[in-house]
Amino acid sequence: MTETNGEIAESESWDVAAVFSGGDTQHVGSFQFSLAEQRWVWSEEVARMHGYTLGEVEPTTELLLSHKHPDDRAKVAEILERVKTGGLYSSRHRIVDCDGKIHWVVVVSDRMTDEDGEITGTRGYYIDVTSGIQSDLTVAIASVVESRAVIDQAKGILMAAYGIDADRAFEILKWRSQATQVKLRTVASRLVEAVMREGLAPETVIAIDHLLLADGPADEDDDEA
Repeated sequence: MTETNGEIAESESWDVAAVFSGGDTQHVGSFQFSLAEQRWVWSEEVARMHGYTLGEVEPTTELLLSHKHPDDRAKVAEILERVKTGGLYSSRHRIVDCDGKIHWVVVVSDRMTDEDGEITGTRGYYIDVTSGIQSDLTVAIASVVESRAVIDQAKGILMAAYGIDADRAFEILKWRSQATQVKLRTVASRLVEAVMREGLAPETVIAIDHLLLADGPADEDDDEA
C-alpha cells in the first residue's frame, strides 16, 4: 500500500471498491490507527457509515465499540485490542449508526511502517456490503417460500390419495427424500409435476367436480336464513 500525506491513496480506494462493491466508492471508506498517538482517523465515507459527518466526532476505540452490533461487540473488542499494539484489523461484522440502522461491513487492513520498517500503525478500508447481503437474504427467503409451497402441494396430493393427515404425508416425503438421496423440495416438485403431467383418472375428476359443486353447510344455512 502507498501513502500520500498520511492518507491512503485515492487510486487504491477505487481498486478496493471495484473488488468489493462493483466500483461504487460510496460504499468504501478508509481508516488509519496511529500507534504513537493511539488515534483513529476516518474518511468521510466511514464517518457516514456510523451516522456522522466528517469532523463531527473524534473517533476513539470506545466510540467504535459503541457502534458495534451487540452480538458482534465482544469479537470486535478482541480484535481492537490487537490493533492497539500493532496488529491487523480484518473482520466482517455489523455496525449500528446513529439512526439505529444496521450496516454489514467488511474491514480489511494492513500495517503502516516507517522508513526503517518499524510498525507505526494500521490502515485499511471499511466496505459496506449491506445491500448485497439484503439481496441475498431476499433471494433466500423467496426460495424458502417457494419450497414450502411445493411441499405443501405434494402433501395435499398424498393426503387425498391415501386418506392420511399432513404429518404422515410429510413423513412419506421425508422417507422418499432419504431413500433416494434427493432434496425434499425436489421430491415434492417431481411428484406435483408428475400428477400435473399424467392427470387424474376420469372418475376421480368427476368425483372432484361433484364435491366442488355440491352444496355445502354454508349454503344450507343461507337457505334457512
